[in-house]
Amino acid sequence: MNIFDYTIPKNGEEFATLFENKKIKITRIVSSDILENKQYIQDEDEFVIVLEGSAKLRVEDDIKILQKGEFLYIPAKMPHEVLDIKNGTLWLAVHFI
Repeated sequence: MNIFDYTIPKNGEEFATLFENKKIKITRIVSSDILENKQYIQDEDEFVIVLEGSAKLRVEDDIKILQKGEFLYIPAKMPHEVLDIKNGTLWLAVHFI
């Protein structure tokens, strides 16, 4: 599998698990610019990096703007949501315990 071999969804996001075991899950996420307003609160820590595109997120009460190459650590149980995104944004997400 090539991480850059993907199709941009018409709306929402497409998730592909690249690796998973008991302590870690690595996911490729491809986002369209049409997302539902959804808040995430996850049971595990998350490290995300934007490989292509850009995104504006709310993490708890802070606004974060991530450009290509920038990354963010989101602790477990931390409320976060995507507010705005460039069509075709490609993420690599690592969830870990």
